[in-house]
Amino acid sequence: MAAPADITVLLDMDGTLIDSHDAVVRCIHMTMEEMGHPADRTEDLGWTIGPPLTDTMALLLGRHGDDRVAEGVAVFQRHHDELVLAESPLFPGIREVLDRFGAEGRRLVLTTSKALPAARMILERHGLMALFAGTYGANADDTGGEKPEVIARAIAGEGIDPARAIMVGDRRYDISGAHANKVRALGVLWGYGGREELESAGADGLVDEPGQLAEAIDAMARAL
Repeated sequence: MAAPADITVLLDMDGTLIDSHDAVVRCIHMTMEEMGHPADRTEDLGWTIGPPLTDTMALLLGRHGDDRVAEGVAVFQRHHDELVLAESPLFPGIREVLDRFGAEGRRLVLTTSKALPAARMILERHGLMALFAGTYGANADDTGGEKPEVIARAIAGEGIDPARAIMVGDRRYDISGAHANKVRALGVLWGYGGREELESAGADGLVDEPGQLAEAIDAMARAL
């Protein structure tokens, strides 16, 4: 039995739809060097993918006693436009899942902490924009990217009933942002958060691979 037709699926981008890890890490290294700081290429920077960029940049620059966060964000975004927009492949199986959702008429809404202009460009590049009823993210200057805020804007902007919505994401921010808005959340394990992080955040369910996503959404929707 399929999920109820009035269920809205809120989708994260980085780590859920696109594999931006390598490109984002390269952007961070380039940003640190341009800001006059050494780039530690031995550090695992997976933790930088998911939180609002302003928060990440404040932590990275703060290690060097540097408070030029707005400048760092601007430098990163310039490199991001050069690299991430061109080097952010969809995870294997995601296109098939989204095409299926489109054919089934599911209501999809993008809710990302990425700057919205860049997120929309990525969707356009992959030919996916038409599948989304709405797209929500941070402002061009990276303000407004906290996940509870992004999801709240999506709920208000699209007239979504939180009790009839499911958030899908790979990081704890997706789970906590959903719960802050009384939305249930599915954690995906092909991204950057991992099982322990998602379980600790209180994910309402976990999905191992994209091919299982529709079934997991349907099962949760019927439980709603």
